[in-house]
Amino acid sequence: MTKTVNYGIIGCGMMGQEHLRNISLVPGARVAAIFEPDAGMAAAARVSAPEAVICDSLDALLAHEPLDCLVVAAPNHTHAEILARIAARRPLPLLMEKPLFTDPGDRDRVLAIGESYGAPLWVAMEYRYMPPLQTFLERMQDATGGIKMLTIREHRFPFLEKVGNWNRFNRNSGGTLVEKCCHFFDLMRFILQSEPVRVMASGGQVVNHLDEVYDGEPSDIWDSAYVIVDFASGARAMLELCMYAEGAQFQEEIAAVGPLGKIEAKVPGPGRFWPAHLGAAPLPQVIVSPRNPKGPQMVEIPVDPALLTAGDHNGSTFYQHHRFNAAVRGDGPVEVTLRDGERAVAMGMAAQTSAREGRAVEM
Repeated sequence: MTKTVNYGIIGCGMMGQEHLRNISLVPGARVAAIFEPDAGMAAAARVSAPEAVICDSLDALLAHEPLDCLVVAAPNHTHAEILARIAARRPLPLLMEKPLFTDPGDRDRVLAIGESYGAPLWVAMEYRYMPPLQTFLERMQDATGGIKMLTIREHRFPFLEKVGNWNRFNRNSGGTLVEKCCHFFDLMRFILQSEPVRVMASGGQVVNHLDEVYDGEPSDIWDSAYVIVDFASGARAMLELCMYAEGAQFQEEIAAVGPLGKIEAKVPGPGRFWPAHLGAAPLPQVIVSPRNPKGPQMVEIPVDPALLTAGDHNGSTFYQHHRFNAAVRGDGPVEVTLRDGERAVAMGMAAQTSAREGRAVEM
């Protein structure tokens, strides 16, 4: 009989709730303990995981038996300190939500922890596991003959409200190009299998949050940007982010082009935001457009409705947990390493600096 893997969850805000729902769908997975200091979020977590023990502190959760692994989904600016406390107290297999850290001064400490952690440490980059992205990854080499240009576009809804409005301030989130876009910088490295050498960006707060003030302090989080990245391989990548475009049919559009042709993945946003009067939400698509003979070839990639209901990331959170669970059991590798997480944050920070100072940043 397969052993049940007992999870401890640290942080049950919006993303933590998604983790809870998806863990419940993974065979042989059980949430055993939860630490969430916000009473409302703790009550919601109890509904999703009624058998879990609700702990009143991080130390209490780390002392709970039995635990086989941990998931950290606390606010961004707490990640580095929570990682350090886990490593010192009980370094269990760990799924750490992005971004890995938000203060550049924490980089060396975080990397040092990773070198001595002694258990699987996986950084949560859910976007890698979206079903249309998996098809894109399988077909991209044959479709392009080697990618020379990569474009990632996200046209989506504004930042949602989080507990205490922590995500309205750059000092807490790391800035939009770290908080939101480290996913996409991770995808760039993963798709191109190369390292960034130069980052150029333009971005700012243009439409959203302009009139939002919290405890007398105006929100400073950005809502849009362009980022261009040169890679060591000679490939170029671009990110186009707009967070006041929730009326778009697709939320993410990824296009790669090489000497043989082009491949695209198109991913709709969360189904709960799709207008009911328009009928069924669009299905994800992958389109291959060869140069010769010309003629786009499109295939739709339906996602299990149960997975769409469980989260806002096109089923990817479930597939990530399925593979993380295998790593915890010793049946699979860590697929998104601490180094991957660090590089994605570094790219986001370079983009923030480039946009703020109006200059290219060498990596």
